Amino acid sequence: MTRVLEKKTRHSTRWRRVLGSETRHRPSEWSVRMVAGSDSGGLVGLRLSIALAKSGIHVSFVSTPRNIQRLPKLPPSLATLMKFVEFPLPTLDNNDILPEGAEASVDVPADKLEYLKLAYDRLQYPINQFVAEQLPDWIIADFSAHWAVEIAQNYNVGFIYFAVFSAATVVLFGKPPNYFFVGDQKQAWPSPESLTSPPEWLSFPSSVAFRGYEAVWAHAGAYTEDASGISDAARFTKVLRACKALAIRSCREFEGEFLSLQEKLMGKPVIPIGLLPPKRHEETEGNDSSWKTIFEWLDKQEPKSVLFVGFGSECQLSKEQLYEIAYGLQLSQVPFLWALRKPFWAIDDEDSLPSGFIDTTSGKGMVCMGWAPQKEILAHPSVGGSLFHSGWGSAIEMLQFGHCLVVLPFIFDQPLNARLLVDKGVAVEVERGEDGSFSRDGIAKAVEMAMVLEEGDKLRTRAREAAAIFGDENLHQVNYIGHFVKYLKHGGSNEI
Repeated sequence: MTRVLEKKTRHSTRWRRVLGSETRHRPSEWSVRMVAGSDSGGLVGLRLSIALAKSGIHVSFVSTPRNIQRLPKLPPSLATLMKFVEFPLPTLDNNDILPEGAEASVDVPADKLEYLKLAYDRLQYPINQFVAEQLPDWIIADFSAHWAVEIAQNYNVGFIYFAVFSAATVVLFGKPPNYFFVGDQKQAWPSPESLTSPPEWLSFPSSVAFRGYEAVWAHAGAYTEDASGISDAARFTKVLRACKALAIRSCREFEGEFLSLQEKLMGKPVIPIGLLPPKRHEETEGNDSSWKTIFEWLDKQEPKSVLFVGFGSECQLSKEQLYEIAYGLQLSQVPFLWALRKPFWAIDDEDSLPSGFIDTTSGKGMVCMGWAPQKEILAHPSVGGSLFHSGWGSAIEMLQFGHCLVVLPFIFDQPLNARLLVDKGVAVEVERGEDGSFSRDGIAKAVEMAMVLEEGDKLRTRAREAAAIFGDENLHQVNYIGHFVKYLKHGGSNEI
């Protein structure tokens, strides 16, 4: 995603040379232009936009039409400070490559993601014109919008890279000078095996690294040039090399050692912007009679006794994997609520689970097929733990409520987050074989450790303590966002 900040001073007139002409800014206005990436439709970027708007910054959130349509409505109080701006997703030469209406990663299968990146890269041209008309002072982008670097350079604009990953994930791939040049970076990680141990520049104990079976796809995914003509490693390296500062979705209370090390490695400001947790008190729009059944069942359970289970929409589990999870939950005898989307291989909802599973676990667990009000479920007092893929955003949401975590990573940065969460004492990871396989017994063992066994008492205590950090709206909105706003308003000066 890309954000553009425009500065106008109150007591002086600031002049800027743009494409050979001089333009005068109006006084007393600060504005951000935000362009959402293709990864999740821009929800994290929207939260940052809202946080900046609440600090008095004028924000234009730029995305594609469908992605904007499925975002939450803006609070009425921000009507004068924030607006959505739509740009149609450019078409590809072969219109049949992407599914109709696909505008985010959740809309396409994994083998089509490279074509979605290609389509998003073509937004560079209309957005370049948009920036030329708006005359911004800052552009802030995630690594997928690597072309925002050229736009910033075209208009002599300060560029900030916004990382939605954990700081631990960013540190794993950082070492100057290897950090700044794609070829040299690949020399730093010459093979999958090189990703299976913490990097040599890590100055403190850590387990953050890939397992052997994970490193194979992680290395290939980072360095393979796809249909877009540029690898993810090249995108990542390009924005890191060009940025004036790194803004990262993290906080010093949880990842202080990684943030400090990253700043030392980069030799540039690393600015934690807080965790941007979702609001606890906001209700989900819409209504469904099945929700009533869910919450009536939750109301009957003991406090902190229920395990929430959810793997999102981007983890495409095989039939064997999903069935092992189901049998593991059954073996654990721990009450559970499973938010399950019909997998790609299932004929119908009934085919999504082992035969007889619903009847066997009746009274002990519930399965909610399709979309579920996850935030409201996680906030319910009977829910005390979560079994999930260890995505960074999901971890933030769950630790906001002090849940003990059972992590089972599959894709992207999930394995690195899993190791971080285990190191921090708030999670237990499901045991896996050298080939990445896991068993129902492994699922049951991890769930029992997190939820009921005496050996898990310390784990549950640490998770409850983490809620004081992850759920502190004042810490993230006032302290971290406030610091970021000051940095932007002072033109990137560290003396604020």
